[in-house]
Amino acid sequence: MALLQECPQCKKRYSIHRKLCTCGFKFEKASGKVYWIEYYQDGRKRRERIGTNKAAAEHRLREVLSRRAEGRVVKKIKDPTFDELKKWYLSLPQIKNKKSYDRDILSLEKLTSFFSGKHISSISVNQVEAYRQKRLSENSYRKHKTRAATVNREIACLRHMLNLAEQEGKIESIPFKGLKALKEHNTRDRVLSHDEFERLISNCPPHTARIVAVAYYTAMRRGEILRLRWDRVDLKNGFIRLLPEDTKTDEDRAIPIHPEIVKMLRSMPRDIHGYVFTLNGKPIGDIRNSFRAACKRAGIENFTFHDLRHTAINNWRLQGHDFFRIMAVSGHKTMSVFKRYNTVSEDELKTLVPQIS
Repeated sequence: MALLQECPQCKKRYSIHRKLCTCGFKFEKASGKVYWIEYYQDGRKRRERIGTNKAAAEHRLREVLSRRAEGRVVKKIKDPTFDELKKWYLSLPQIKNKKSYDRDILSLEKLTSFFSGKHISSISVNQVEAYRQKRLSENSYRKHKTRAATVNREIACLRHMLNLAEQEGKIESIPFKGLKALKEHNTRDRVLSHDEFERLISNCPPHTARIVAVAYYTAMRRGEILRLRWDRVDLKNGFIRLLPEDTKTDEDRAIPIHPEIVKMLRSMPRDIHGYVFTLNGKPIGDIRNSFRAACKRAGIENFTFHDLRHTAINNWRLQGHDFFRIMAVSGHKTMSVFKRYNTVSEDELKTLVPQIS
């Protein structure tokens, strides 16, 4: 029974007590070493690749010793590659049914460019950190630096995949633990004035204008609007009633409909698909390009579709509505998240002190 170390340069394996490889690599205090265990089973020598975690290798060696002493069969540890685990993960029914399935595919594509071909046991904290720094130095499709929030979502996807793999016995353990998420500085305070809203609407194609108007008056998320079906719309009582499967938080929600939206919805034809927003007889899947083009034509800068949600919530606060009613409509669960959607302007702050005439 022995604990071995693999040279990261020539891939030869030696006792952990060896300090110098024949290729000249110095083992002592070096990073990148991969640990193996060596033992005999039924008269045959066996070796298992454990990974870069020495403690995990020592734990596995003790486990093998224990099984042998008790006369139990020593089962070889599983160590799939990232690509094998990715294929398995994306094929799971519960993953395919996730609302964020498409987002998971994109995250795993980014992760694949870095971890493809690597065994799961070899994915160390240092490698994950190297991946994070690489992603932060890259440009997103919007031509700006990739944000920390995006990288955090990608690592969260990796972690979720490994958690499921551990539960299903696909891997022995998660090779990196205790890794803290990157600090996110993604709080936005951009809200749209009513004049800007009118300019934006006038520069949108009709199908985009209707979706923008709903977001501006209801604070609904883009996905909730695009997936909205007519059976969720109660024009008689003036409510949009979302079911748990319609929302990001998996909770139902009742949203009062502004008179302008009621008027708009009553004028719209009902498509056979049952979706409220369609184009050329098909449900609208995305409006990113048409929305960005409309903002450019309207001269509106530094504004995203999600900022319409900020705008609606902020408008309700300025109208004097209490936070609990606004949160019930917006679907926010915590005050800390809700507070990020409220922008107190300097003009509002001025009202706290007497003004000099």
